[in-house]
Amino acid sequence: MARRKDLAHQRRRLGKVRIDVSATIPEGSMVSYTFSSQLLSVQSRNRDDSGMQGTPMRYTTKTGALADANTAALVVSRAAAGEVAAALDAKGPIERTLAGTKAKPGAVARVFLDGRPSALLIVGADAPRERVGKRNPEADFRKDMAATAGALTDLDLADATLGLDGFAVAGRDAYWKTRAALAAVSAAGYRFTAFKSKPPKARKLRRVAVHAADRAATRRAVRHAQALRAGLGFAKDLANQPPNVCDPVFVASQAQRLAADAPDKVAVDVMDEERMAELGMGAFLSVSQGSDKPATMAVAHYRGDDAGGAPIVLIGKGITFDTGGINLKSGASVGEMKFDMCGAAAVLGALKAAAVAKLPLHIVAMAAAAENMPGGRASRPSDIVTTMSGKTVEILNTDAEGRLVLCDALTYAERFKPRAVVDVATLTGAQVTALGSHASALYANDDALADALAAAGETAHDRLWRMPLWDDYQEALKSEFADMKNIGGRAAGSITAACFLSRFAGNYPWAHLDIAGAAYVGGKKATGRPVAALFQYLLDVAADGGPAETAARRPPRSPRRTAATGRARHRQRPGLEAAAAARRR
Repeated sequence: MARRKDLAHQRRRLGKVRIDVSATIPEGSMVSYTFSSQLLSVQSRNRDDSGMQGTPMRYTTKTGALADANTAALVVSRAAAGEVAAALDAKGPIERTLAGTKAKPGAVARVFLDGRPSALLIVGADAPRERVGKRNPEADFRKDMAATAGALTDLDLADATLGLDGFAVAGRDAYWKTRAALAAVSAAGYRFTAFKSKPPKARKLRRVAVHAADRAATRRAVRHAQALRAGLGFAKDLANQPPNVCDPVFVASQAQRLAADAPDKVAVDVMDEERMAELGMGAFLSVSQGSDKPATMAVAHYRGDDAGGAPIVLIGKGITFDTGGINLKSGASVGEMKFDMCGAAAVLGALKAAAVAKLPLHIVAMAAAAENMPGGRASRPSDIVTTMSGKTVEILNTDAEGRLVLCDALTYAERFKPRAVVDVATLTGAQVTALGSHASALYANDDALADALAAAGETAHDRLWRMPLWDDYQEALKSEFADMKNIGGRAAGSITAACFLSRFAGNYPWAHLDIAGAAYVGGKKATGRPVAALFQYLLDVAADGGPAETAARRPPRSPRRTAATGRARHRQRPGLEAAAAARRR
């Protein structure tokens, strides 16, 4: 009874918007919405228009002599400090400060002056940044900018200017330095305080300008950094919500916010469980059936291209809380399982960034959201379900639920005739064991797509490491009773999970990102990864039509073509008609 009541409540909540639940969105059409303010955001105080909690922030550029910049705080390298000191007529205090501080990457010396600037931050080491021995100039620069951003957020000043020309990083231009510097500012400035009864005092810093000689590259970098800040803020805010607030309907409502922010470019289609049952998404629905919170799948279209080209599809796993189901998790880390929807948050954040940047692309972001709970209706180990593709899956572990949600979403994505598909998921603990938190695991059936994503991750310092997807690993998924099992055993767990997904992605270029180690830190806060890597990939495609176009023209190199390309569709599936009827009652 509770389940039926909550399904009715879901429809009432989703009924607060006009939702098109047709199987496809006609080419060039837009769907309009009437929003309930109660549905959109639990708390929005101190939120800027980028979606980030905290003080509004703007990034700009400055020209003219660096020492003449009208700014409260001025950031310079140690190499440029002497010239700036002379121009400010402050050689004495600046030289004394430099003499009393150590020159090393990440060191920040502060000099307080009368007038503007009232604070001079002298950063880093004396030597130019060249790759010598074990020194990594890019890592040193990032360390400098992280320390600078931390110092700026601690100062009670409204604006700052970064003089980046004095920071020489071998092989890197003004665009790269600006993006890296402003990424550090965004990271240092983020706080999630929506549920504090007494929120901390808002930070005063509201504007950060970049001074660099290459004005065109700097302006472009500032524009992209502002867009990435918006996308990261959206993803972090969504992922940090508590699970009693962030259920599958809430995830859908946040996708609808994207349409509200850019109604001329973004349209959102939200499917409820009844529609999923009609489509035959038996694997997806098997995950949510133990919960009182019905599943949703939000499909957001961003149309930045006028030509109506084939879309890049981003699919995110959105398990709003994962108990493991009947295969119940241990109590040690179950509190972290609100972060099991970070994949959905990331793909929506990437679409947000693309919309703010006004990229000339067609992008589809799919947030596949469900809650995995034990209960009388929950899936049992050894249950067999029929996926939307017609393939059958023996569920041997209910805690391997993310792949069940994603496999039906991957099949659904075929209708868009995509140029490329990237799914993002906190999928396996095995990924954390293999790579830790420094890199996400990258799997792909297409080399060009894999190379493009890996290059984007390297540029954005949101790194992706390609893993094998060989036929040998597919053997572990063999089932005695169904077409496949949903687990492959303890060995190579991240790889066999990717192999499972590959069986549903054989009809287009596809990549899978397992972000279990990178999506959140210490069980305490979301990182927003891999929004930066996805946004950089979209920027690269938009710049030259490159890797995704190449991938779209070449047949995908599936690791198991026979298993991956089956397309049998059955409108009536075992158990689905009864399940749909029960949920309608």
